[in-house]
Amino acid sequence: MNEPTTVLTDYALAAVSIFLGSKLLGSSKLWAVAFFALGLGAALGGTWHGFWEDDALWKATTLSVGVASFGMVAGSALATTSGALQRLLVGFALGKMAAYCAWMLYHDDFIWVIADTGTALLIVALLHLWRFNGWILAGVAISVLAGLAQAGGLALHERFNENDLYHVLQTAAMFVFYRGVRELNRA
Repeated sequence: MNEPTTVLTDYALAAVSIFLGSKLLGSSKLWAVAFFALGLGAALGGTWHGFWEDDALWKATTLSVGVASFGMVAGSALATTSGALQRLLVGFALGKMAAYCAWMLYHDDFIWVIADTGTALLIVALLHLWRFNGWILAGVAISVLAGLAQAGGLALHERFNENDLYHVLQTAAMFVFYRGVRELNRA
């Protein structure tokens, strides 16, 4: 196994995301899509980091994260807007996902995953400021913190690198996002 801690933290993120996504199926299908897609991306990423560094596997990993980004934006648009604005935002989310996926078929750099996810998080934050949801905003903040730790190469130990820290923080963010999505359904 190439990176055992990264594999374990990736698989933990996958399990939590898929479990929480299954609990959202009845209340927010697009957010459930986001959770499932992130779970799939984490499972594929763990496999890539630990066992099989294959180009097709990496492509599937990055494309899965793009679907997660779509689910977050479209799910937030449905929960916080209506009418023409809602249609515009969902259309934008679809277009953004299509452009991202087309781009990623020919590019491998993780910076594009960060750019797509960052754009989605910004839109999600703006939508949930619009109709205040502190849980979703906290999930965005934790996700941004996770991304900064990863991009900054913040390793807590030689066997716990920036990817591992990212996975642990993002797992926490998924619990917080879940709580926020549940709040949307109570409003």
